[in-house]
Amino acid sequence: MKKETQCIQAGYEPKNGESRLMPIVQSTTFKYDSSEAMGRLFDLEAEGYFYTRLQNPTSDRVAAKIAALEGGTAAMLTASGQAATFYSIFNLASADDHVVASSAIYGGSFNLFNVTMRRMGIDFTFVDPDCTDEALAAAFKPNTKAVFGETIANPALIVFDIERFAKAAHAHGVPLIIDNTFATPINCRPFEWGADIVTHSTTKYMDGHDATVGGCIVDSGQFDWMAHQEKFPGLTTPDESYHGITYAEKFGRGGAFITKATAQLMRDLGATPSPMNAYMLNLGLESLAVRMGRHCANAQQVAAFLEQHDQIAWVNYPGLPGNRYYERARKYMPNGTCGVISFGVKGGRKTAEAFMKHLKIAMIATHVADARTCVLHPASSTHRQMTDEELIAGGVAPDLVRLSVGIEAVDDIIVDLDQALRAVV
Repeated sequence: MKKETQCIQAGYEPKNGESRLMPIVQSTTFKYDSSEAMGRLFDLEAEGYFYTRLQNPTSDRVAAKIAALEGGTAAMLTASGQAATFYSIFNLASADDHVVASSAIYGGSFNLFNVTMRRMGIDFTFVDPDCTDEALAAAFKPNTKAVFGETIANPALIVFDIERFAKAAHAHGVPLIIDNTFATPINCRPFEWGADIVTHSTTKYMDGHDATVGGCIVDSGQFDWMAHQEKFPGLTTPDESYHGITYAEKFGRGGAFITKATAQLMRDLGATPSPMNAYMLNLGLESLAVRMGRHCANAQQVAAFLEQHDQIAWVNYPGLPGNRYYERARKYMPNGTCGVISFGVKGGRKTAEAFMKHLKIAMIATHVADARTCVLHPASSTHRQMTDEELIAGGVAPDLVRLSVGIEAVDDIIVDLDQALRAVV
């Protein structure tokens, strides 16, 4: 099936007389006829459900849909995108291990890696996504366990060179993990370019309606864990906390990573999505292909408008021919990138703040990547504690406005932006 069809059909196939719509299994607990039957579940010898903290039928069906969209072999939902990012790393790395990560990633992910996971004993080296091959190779250490990047960086909008980083990761015997939140599998499938694990904040475009927080991890099923046994003992040696199972032997390339993350991490840490949230996420997924086309078409027109506006100092959008990542975006995302644009307003910080007060359709919000157009001025909100000098050093210009273009009529969005810009002349 094509991706547009998978958005509707994948993950759940009703049998004769069953619900046409994916059902909500709103239950924490499942009944069995014997202890032996339940024991086979605990030994991972049989498929089924015994407690929703680990797995739930509704969540698993939605995860299967996302796996199909990404072209993966297995997937799991988490309670948030942040949980998906954490699990994807912690499933491979522990104290005294090391990870290479792009320096241009979502601020929450950077803080998770640079502060919280460092406190757990995991070291990180952050590399410029446009660094030389020599600098990239120098970032690896003998204890490196993974490489992490974002298809389109939030909010820098840097397009990650997936193929180059995948080759570097594989040359050092580790997987490449890609956060594909902004592009979604509609516009980019990182597995086709060598990535091994994909994560999502499903809170963004996949849900698309500001309704549910969630995350997802998808495994490509291509990385050979047993070929690198010494690097990944958690997958290639017996797990004594789970009856001595060796995940890579029992579940193979296609299932080892997700099974371990479910049976071990979700069991112990419990960042579990509710069945209702999974159900609502599925409703969003059904329209994902249609919405992404509209987001990208609208953003392309808005970016072109802003680029020509006399009140705009600069525009950053990978879909613009003059953008430094235009050709790379064409390679990885020929049908469009995302609906997020960053730009600067002439007059600097104060003018940017004033401009946003005059917007009528675009709403000021910390969220991004949903059906409604929204804006954020980091210098006066998420980064307001920083001076202009500190903002520039951190890669966030004082005049930067992040615009998430929604699916409203594009003419209305442009008129709204124009009248707000004219109001601050």
